[in-house]
Amino acid sequence: MLNTTHQSDTLLSLPEKTWLERAAHALLFEVGGVILVTPLAAWLMGSSMAHVGVLAVILASIAMLWNAVFNFLFEKLERLRGWQRTPPIRALHALLFEGGFILMALPLTMWWMDLSLWHALAMDIGFFLFFLPYTYLFNWGYDTLRRMYFRRVCPA
Repeated sequence: MLNTTHQSDTLLSLPEKTWLERAAHALLFEVGGVILVTPLAAWLMGSSMAHVGVLAVILASIAMLWNAVFNFLFEKLERLRGWQRTPPIRALHALLFEGGFILMALPLTMWWMDLSLWHALAMDIGFFLFFLPYTYLFNWGYDTLRRMYFRRVCPA
């Protein structure tokens, strides 16, 4: 069972995110990820930054849509279950998000990079190993800044 220890500010006490905020969140997440991962992946794959960069932008575009849909559904589940954004809930969020994305990214990675299933899976797992902590840290940082913003704008 997941730990739902209370925090001083809960997701339940903050306003629900608008679709505009969700779009901005997803865009910031993906732009940061592409900037960080493209040079590293190109170097590790021995491929050009342009070739890997195009794949990264395509995957980021798909991921932005997945991000908005997934976060909307996950936040509904959080509110329904009364979960707090504890480390175990953040880890669950990151694992489910990245695991679902690997399933979507694998066929495209195979085709674009001309890789076998196993090589594409290894590449996607490499992306997963990068993006798992990135997802956790980005969302923790975003939630922290959002909570600080709403404390200032709407003090209790």
